[in-house]
Amino acid sequence: MPPQAIPPYYGRPAYPAPAAPAGRTEGRVLASLGLSLLGLLLGLTGLLIGGFGYLAASGSGLVLAFWLGVPALVLGPLAYFLGRSGISRITESKGALGGRGIAVAGWVLGVVAMAVGAVVTLIWLVLLLVANFGPPPA
Repeated sequence: MPPQAIPPYYGRPAYPAPAAPAGRTEGRVLASLGLSLLGLLLGLTGLLIGGFGYLAASGSGLVLAFWLGVPALVLGPLAYFLGRSGISRITESKGALGGRGIAVAGWVLGVVAMAVGAVVTLIWLVLLLVANFGPPPA
């Protein structure tokens, strides 16, 4: 008896059809990730420079920290909204656009960049007020 005539002991596995590859990555998604990474980099750099500037009792480090913290405070929300907009456009395209994971990473890092920028700016503002007006009254 030829091997083709032997009945199989199990049925053929029913594998799902391969998913169609996603189309091009949506542009707002890449902008969101880039802006969030830039904001995070600026915010963390401002935090480090401001901290070391305060320890060294040099005003230039605090001023530079402010100029690095404010862009992070602006770029964070911008990256957040671009990422959220990119996700909605990807959903509406029904598979023609890709990059959902990049979009989620972009808007999450945008929130983190905004938080770091806010912390750096707040620290700078408090230290500037204390330096100019003295400690708060007891």
